[in-house]
Amino acid sequence: MSLHEELRKTLTERIMLLDGAMGTMIQKHKLEEADYRGEEFKNFDKNLKGNNDLLSLTQPEIILNIHRGYLEAGSEIIETNTFNGTSISQADYGLEHLAYRLNYESAKLAKQATVEYTQKTGIKRYVAGAVGPTNKTLSISPSVERPDFRNITFDELFDAYSEQCRGLLDGGSDILMVETIFDTANCKAALYAIQTLFEKEYKPVPIIISGTIVDQSGRTLSGQTTEAFIISVSHVNPLAIGLNCALGAPQMRPFIEALSNNTTAFVSCYPNAGLPNTFGEYDETPESMAKDIAAFANDGFVNLVGGCCGSTPDHIKAIADAVRPIKPRVPPKSCFDGFTVLSGLEPFRIGKYTNFVNIGERCNVAGSRKFLRLIKENKYDDALTIAKEQVENGAQVLDINMDEGMLDAVSCITKFLNLLSSEPDVAKVPICVDSSNFDVVEAGLKVLQGKCIANSISLKEGEEEFIKKANKLKKYGAAVVIMAFDEIGQAAEADRKFEICKRSYDILVDKVGFNRNDIIFDPNILTIATGYDEHNEYGMFFLEAAKMIKDNLPGARISGGVSNISFSFRGMETVREAMHSVFLFHAIKAGMDMGIVNAGCLPVYDDIEPELRNLCESVLWNKDPNATEKLLTYAQSLSKHAKKTEADDVWRSLNVEERLEYSLVKGIDKFVVDDTEEARQLKDKYPRPLNIIEGPLMKGMSTVGDLFGAGKMFLPQVIKSARVMKKAVGHLIPYMEKEKEESMKELMAKGEWNPNKMYNGVVLMATVKGDVHDIGKNIVAVVLGCNNYKVIDLGVMCPCEKIIEAAIRENVDIVGLSGLITPSLDEMIHVAKEFQRNNLQIPILIGGATTSKQHTAVKISPRYKSPVVHVLDASKSVVVCSSLLGDISREEFMEMTIEEYDEIREDYYEGLKDKKYVTLSDARKNKHQIDWSDFKPVEPQFIGRKVLKDYDLKKLINYIDWKPFFDVWQLRGKYPNRGYPKIFNDATVGAEAKKIFDDANKLLNSFIEKKSLVADGVFSFHKCNADTDDILVYDENDQVAHRLYGLRQQAAKDGEQVYYCLSDFIAPKETGLTDYIGCFAVTIHGVDEICKEFEAKFDDYNIIMTKALADRLAEAFAEELHERVRKEFWGYNSAENLSSEDMHKIKYPGIRPAPGYPSQPDHTEKVTMWELLDAEKLCGISLTESLAMNPAASVSGLYFANPKSLYFAVGKVTEEQIKDYAQRKEMSKETIERWLSPNLSYDV
Repeated sequence: MSLHEELRKTLTERIMLLDGAMGTMIQKHKLEEADYRGEEFKNFDKNLKGNNDLLSLTQPEIILNIHRGYLEAGSEIIETNTFNGTSISQADYGLEHLAYRLNYESAKLAKQATVEYTQKTGIKRYVAGAVGPTNKTLSISPSVERPDFRNITFDELFDAYSEQCRGLLDGGSDILMVETIFDTANCKAALYAIQTLFEKEYKPVPIIISGTIVDQSGRTLSGQTTEAFIISVSHVNPLAIGLNCALGAPQMRPFIEALSNNTTAFVSCYPNAGLPNTFGEYDETPESMAKDIAAFANDGFVNLVGGCCGSTPDHIKAIADAVRPIKPRVPPKSCFDGFTVLSGLEPFRIGKYTNFVNIGERCNVAGSRKFLRLIKENKYDDALTIAKEQVENGAQVLDINMDEGMLDAVSCITKFLNLLSSEPDVAKVPICVDSSNFDVVEAGLKVLQGKCIANSISLKEGEEEFIKKANKLKKYGAAVVIMAFDEIGQAAEADRKFEICKRSYDILVDKVGFNRNDIIFDPNILTIATGYDEHNEYGMFFLEAAKMIKDNLPGARISGGVSNISFSFRGMETVREAMHSVFLFHAIKAGMDMGIVNAGCLPVYDDIEPELRNLCESVLWNKDPNATEKLLTYAQSLSKHAKKTEADDVWRSLNVEERLEYSLVKGIDKFVVDDTEEARQLKDKYPRPLNIIEGPLMKGMSTVGDLFGAGKMFLPQVIKSARVMKKAVGHLIPYMEKEKEESMKELMAKGEWNPNKMYNGVVLMATVKGDVHDIGKNIVAVVLGCNNYKVIDLGVMCPCEKIIEAAIRENVDIVGLSGLITPSLDEMIHVAKEFQRNNLQIPILIGGATTSKQHTAVKISPRYKSPVVHVLDASKSVVVCSSLLGDISREEFMEMTIEEYDEIREDYYEGLKDKKYVTLSDARKNKHQIDWSDFKPVEPQFIGRKVLKDYDLKKLINYIDWKPFFDVWQLRGKYPNRGYPKIFNDATVGAEAKKIFDDANKLLNSFIEKKSLVADGVFSFHKCNADTDDILVYDENDQVAHRLYGLRQQAAKDGEQVYYCLSDFIAPKETGLTDYIGCFAVTIHGVDEICKEFEAKFDDYNIIMTKALADRLAEAFAEELHERVRKEFWGYNSAENLSSEDMHKIKYPGIRPAPGYPSQPDHTEKVTMWELLDAEKLCGISLTESLAMNPAASVSGLYFANPKSLYFAVGKVTEEQIKDYAQRKEMSKETIERWLSPNLSYDV
């Protein structure tokens, strides 16, 4: 019995056990650098700690004992310690030259352990050579700016994987396991290498393939769905396909189920021991993990189970005990038998009942002059829009061709397909790589992760070359187009077309072992109506050959370039499109499955002008010797681009039902709303709006379906019809909602009324714990209220448990979370996690100045299975809420949002990998340099504090920056009327801006007159010096009393080599100079009391106005005080005379940065400032637990007087700096990471 047979037999008898995590067990040994080096690498010039694969050479006994531990626990298949065993991964440590040896020795160690335990237990144990993903990816660019760039090639991966697998096989591996696949293109390179080794050097061994779904979207990091992934790798007929890593067992369940339902291979599953906690550790117990995996087994999903990250021998033993009595999954004998299965990011299947498949033709330099021009001009982004349009217009496969004499086709197709891979809306469909040059076809296949179509090969160069190319395509896992060419030439007659196709089919099936469903014949669509009599039957010959192929070559598909049929009528688009439609009408009946067509330009067969249609029929079937001449005469009678258009309004005289049907069938949306409304007014016929949907609208869509099924309409036209239908239904929805309201009144009369039902939805809104800002939230509440949503506002500083309790109690439909300061972001993550833990399914909206779509997608959304949506501003809130609550729109909206957030997450994590950072020591060496020998710091007028109570508000009015005020109200002028006061000239928002400005000033004057608002402030000056990245603040005795801690830029820069920190602007202590620093806090009191008065009058407008004005006054106070500091209290710029506009543009020396903002993003520095200012006691400004200032209309910061000082953004910093910063502040690293989470260059 062969090894393959032996394993298959065992897997059908019982669930087999893999091992658990190698890395987890290595970590338990707490090895240091010296342990990794051992004797052999004692003097090696690079750090080796963390290179676990090296331990097979330097600490073999540790690795051997880990293997023994898993075998003792019940593992029957153990993986070698070679997850990073390629030369590519080892290059990080400078050990790429050891790749073969590492794999060879690792396999020997594992083999030693399995032999021991086979002899010890009598149960055969096996070694799986672990082939990891490497640290590079073929499908994703490491550069956000260059989406077409790749830092690795297929050929480089092929070489590295070949070397690794040679070592594994020579060392005694029984199985090769390509695992933790986050990019299917990398996996395909590994599989190509393995197949090549089996062809030339080694006897084949079983292959196990294990992918990694990165989150609940069900996609790999490179964007493929589970089913698309299966299709892309199944060509090697693996022993098992499975999933591992990234997710715990509960999260993995839907994807293991999908995998089990879509493969004839055995299914493997080895999840993580739960999801990592905040420290990157795994908490799931052996019992809990075993229970989850046993559930998979009971449901018939798995044949082979084990553990990944965080799992130990205890986990494996518990899993072994749990699954022992459960029968293994029985693989189906076939999946999609008789289907041609293809994939891009998503699966695509062509079967007996699949409608005609449109292969988009416009990304072909030979067929589209525009595409050729864009490629030649290197305008690849514009060329990509053509691909997008093709998919939007209904192309289910994209044909890409770069064959042109002046192009480097290999380079062009590589670049274009790399760029295309970065666009999920395009990359979701399979690609047809089209070239007469096989090198170009191969170049395309080496880029794409999906299962593609290779177009084409033929017998033109003889059988040997044909077989050679076919074998390569089989290893790439591609379907293939076979042209009806042989050594003699191109086939024209039907019998000869079939003869060549049958010969090709027999070779592929019998000699190459090609899947017959992956064979696509192009029996040559040749041009008719050329004026040559011998060409007149070319269309008929194709149709006859197609029928013969379908009758005699089972599984084979038929394709062709449809535009060839009409080539003699170039420039006469009306005639050409009619010829295409007539030809396809008959070709589909003859068995044509797919064709390269312009997906947006196919008229419906029955809609072709009758004379033109008859002429096309006559030409196609060669009914009339003068048919060509007659068609030419007809074509010349038309203007060059004549078409029947929507402007032909004869149909507008039909009755309303017929007009609606016509609009749907033709895809015309111009009149559909008016016609739908006309139908609604016919109360006798349609007493309810729903009757219109069920009547004429559904009748029209039924006609569309009939035409589509008969091959008289094509997918692009159906898509247009669907859009028209949505527009009609959208018009009826408000009336249906009104009907619901009336129904509610009836229920009220019966005592069955639920008050929430009278609203479009119930929305709970809250500013999260630790945050006091709520202007934006209030605006959203008003907008939603105006759109008939019931809004429950919990106010500010709302703890999570209060939000959850209220959401359940009020039975809300949506929860909105708001926040302004960065710590609120972490609180929102916490709320989402608690919603999940409490099994809530209420959609969460995220909003506020500090929030972003990226943070929502990367940090919040993955924590909650139900919808989490970032809302940019109030104007978007109604659309989002109605989409989430609408029966029609919710699924579509969430699908779109999930896809978008998946892309954002992928871009984010790729960006982290790609971004380069300098070390902290290098950043400090390249600090901002100031010549202190030629500088004398200006001494302030006093040292210590000064309090400003009940400051005159009139003094502040001229310092107000009105632009943010208008932003609050979402009034934004367009260039050149963007800012204040130019906004008043804007044609769109100017009048409203002036009105709201006048209202604001009227209210402001009222506040000043009544003294409703009170401005208080405090500021102080202190002696100081810089100490590396910190600032030492001295007391009256010149002793260090406080230390202000700084963060330094670390993101690598091009050109400019300065890495800023705020301490750079203060004289270092070693200069002997005494320098100075100031700090301040100002606030506006009285807002809450005013708002309570307006609240009692239900005056939302003036509540928002009051809070917006208070914010502006606080900022104006900070601006005015800073001017006085520069000119008077510190006096370092006493001659200053700037306008308020110039002040807002910071045209003065010195800066006033604030903790929590870009120059020092750490909010905890406010604590030191409050000690220096005593701001709570002197001004009544307190700090919340998230260090937000209360009252909300407060501003604080530091004063720097150095003329060289400037504002900058610290940006992302490395873990090295976080550790250093935490040590300096005497805080835990985890605490600092929490406060600085948006600034971490690494994932926690």
